[in-house]
Amino acid sequence: MWYKCTPEVLAFAPFEASGALAFQRHKLVAIVASRKKQIVLSFVMLAGSIAVTTYLYLNRPPTLIAEPVHNAISVDVAEVVKQTLRIPVQAQGTVSPLQETSIIAEVNGRIIEVSPAFNVGGFVSRDDILLRLDPRDYETNLLRAKAALKSAESNLAQEKGRTKVAEREWQKLPKGSQRSQDAKDLYLRKPQMALAQSQMFAAQADIDTAQDNLERTFVRAPYDALIRSKHSELGQFVAAGSPLADIFSVEYAEIRLPIPQNKLAYLELPDMSGAEEGSPIDIYTDVNGEIKHWTAQLHRTEGVFDERSRVLYVVARVEDPYGLNDSDREPLRIGTFVNANIEGKELTGIVPLPRYVMRAGNSLWVVDESGYLRNRKVSLLRTGGDLVYVKGGLDEGDLVSLTSLDNSFDSSEVRIESSTPSNLLDKSGRRKVKNNVQLTDVTAAVEQPASDSEGG
Repeated sequence: MWYKCTPEVLAFAPFEASGALAFQRHKLVAIVASRKKQIVLSFVMLAGSIAVTTYLYLNRPPTLIAEPVHNAISVDVAEVVKQTLRIPVQAQGTVSPLQETSIIAEVNGRIIEVSPAFNVGGFVSRDDILLRLDPRDYETNLLRAKAALKSAESNLAQEKGRTKVAEREWQKLPKGSQRSQDAKDLYLRKPQMALAQSQMFAAQADIDTAQDNLERTFVRAPYDALIRSKHSELGQFVAAGSPLADIFSVEYAEIRLPIPQNKLAYLELPDMSGAEEGSPIDIYTDVNGEIKHWTAQLHRTEGVFDERSRVLYVVARVEDPYGLNDSDREPLRIGTFVNANIEGKELTGIVPLPRYVMRAGNSLWVVDESGYLRNRKVSLLRTGGDLVYVKGGLDEGDLVSLTSLDNSFDSSEVRIESSTPSNLLDKSGRRKVKNNVQLTDVTAAVEQPASDSEGG
């Protein structure tokens, strides 16, 4: 679009254009001057920083190089004392009776009398009468047998008289008559005499049988026993072969103890003939929150390794388990699950140590004469439990670290805080109390076969 300009507008146009140009030029000069000031100020600050840095560097304190400080590690040690020990082998088993019998009726009859002890759990002594059957029929049979014996004896006496008469008549016969041996025997009544004698022997046997049957009406205990169960009562009629009661012996109890094959070398086993018994055994279990102990003897081995578990069962025997002869002793009841410490054979040059001091690869920490920590490989007996038994790799007087340290402390300098002879240590690495009469703790636990490797 075209606009028309008046003369007045055209007259002021040059002046407006020159004023704008002057303003732009003034603005540009101001900007250039401001940048110069910034550059100058930057150089001044940089120069000041360099001057301060140079001054601090030139006036720095002298550098002192300090030697590193190595602090010795505090450890507790055990001084090696070699000992002669009997390493106990631990096993577990269930108490079972030495003898167990099912009492069976040998004759027929009605039960007319029972013992006051004829109850489940009742104790009976050897030859005690448990119950009695009606004896009348057997008494009658005995009388008949005695009468038959008298009759047989009478017949025998008569036959002897006839034989003597026949013998005198035989002597009167002519000397030249024909006499065969068979005819002579018949004439002298020898067959009749043999028959009379056999009848008398049969009558005597009948008396013995009747007497035995009468005696069998009394049912007696074959040994000191406890009645486990009974199957008859007063007034009951029983036939021959009927079960009357189940009893087991309380004179002795036995415990089958499984022993791994690698533990047998530590034990004194009884000989195969059974003439000599083996090691003594400490039997113990928890009774009402209290540990009770009994003494047993290693009586025999079963002589055959179990095909599945590869263990040999040894049999421990306990005398008078129910304490019938010692009222102050806790009864060891049949069926009790018990632990057993079997005394091992004597071993020399053994060093017992707490198991926790052992490291991987059958090694442990030993403090050398210079006070530095060294890794020492040792050989162990094949045992388990809280103690290890070192049989090689340690000398008398060596210092074994009781403080658990990792591999980074190898060859480190140590400071000994306390030293305890190894024969005075318990399973936790502390000094034993004076009243602790047990010199070795329970080891060689058969329930941990996985840990029974050489050196561990």
